[in-house]
Amino acid sequence: MASLLLIAEHFEGQFRKVTFNSISFGRDAAEKQGLDFNILVVGEDVEDLAGQLAEYGAANIYVAEDPAFEHYNTEAYTQAIVQVANDSDAQLIAAAATVQGKDLMPRVAGRLGAGIASDITGMLDDGTFHRPVWAGAAIAHIRVETDRKVVSLRSTAFAPAEPTGGSSNVETVAIDLDEDRIEKVSFVERESTKSERPDLTEAGIVVSGGRAMKDADGVAMIESLADTLKAAMGASRAACDAGLVPNDLQVGQTGKVVAPDLYFAIGISGAIQHLAGMKSSKVIVAINKDPEAPIFQVSDYGIVDDMFKVVPELNEKLKNG
Repeated sequence: MASLLLIAEHFEGQFRKVTFNSISFGRDAAEKQGLDFNILVVGEDVEDLAGQLAEYGAANIYVAEDPAFEHYNTEAYTQAIVQVANDSDAQLIAAAATVQGKDLMPRVAGRLGAGIASDITGMLDDGTFHRPVWAGAAIAHIRVETDRKVVSLRSTAFAPAEPTGGSSNVETVAIDLDEDRIEKVSFVERESTKSERPDLTEAGIVVSGGRAMKDADGVAMIESLADTLKAAMGASRAACDAGLVPNDLQVGQTGKVVAPDLYFAIGISGAIQHLAGMKSSKVIVAINKDPEAPIFQVSDYGIVDDMFKVVPELNEKLKNG
C-alpha cells in the first residue's frame, strides 16, 4: 500500500521535540490521503531509540543502521531515505524544517524526481499545502503536481503527538550505500555552544530582549530573568546586529522560529520579521515603553513602562515566590 514516510530527527541519543510535532502532521496527513503512516530512523545503534516511537501510531518504524550514519551526512542520509521511500512505496516524504531538514529534503526530492513544498504549516483535505509568506503576512496555498511529494514542516505549527497506545512494527533495513558518493563529504568535528539554559527552539519558556537592552548590563538583566524562569534566552535581530548577544539567539524570519508556552518580548518593538518567528507562542508578554509598539498587537499581556524598571521588579517577585 502507498505510504507516507516521516523522517525522525534525533541528537545525542534523544529524539528532538520536532519529531513529535512532525508525527502529528504525519498521522493526520496519512489519514487524509489514505496512506500508511511509516517512520524512518537513521543512525548508528538506534534500534532501541526507534522503539520509543512504537506507540505513536505508525504502521511501521524502519531503522537504518550503519557506521556511515554515526554523524549526519547529507549524502548518506539521502541514500537511506530514497531507498526506504522506494521500497515502501512512499508517496509523501516529510521531515521537520530544521537545519538538517532544510539541507536534506531538497536533495531527497531531486533524487526521487519529486516536487517539494518547504516550511509548510498544514495540509488541506485535497492535498494542497499551505505555508506563511511575506513574514507571515499572507498564507500561500501550494499544490505539488508530481505523483510523489516531499515536504519540510514548520514544526511549531503542529502540537506534539501523544502515544496512541498501539504498537508499531519495528523493522531494521539494510541500506545499499554508494561509498564513493559518501566519501565526498566527511565529518570533521562538531562545535556547539554549551549552555545551562534550555535549547531555544525546544524551550517551554523563552525570554527575549531587543536593542533596548543597550549594553552588557541590560543583557545581564534579561539573562537573570531567563534563569529565574529556567527559560531559554532569545533576542531580536537588532540586538544581534548590535553585537549585544550572539547570532544564534536570534528569533525571527531570518533567525529561529519558536512557539513556547510562554514568550517574553522585552524592549522589542515587534517588527514583522520578529513576529514571524514567535507569534505562534501560546502566551505572549510584552514589555515596552512605547504604547504604540506593534508587539502589543499580538501580545496577550502588555506592560507599558521602562524595561529597566519593570524587569528587576518582576524578577525579584518571581524569585520570592
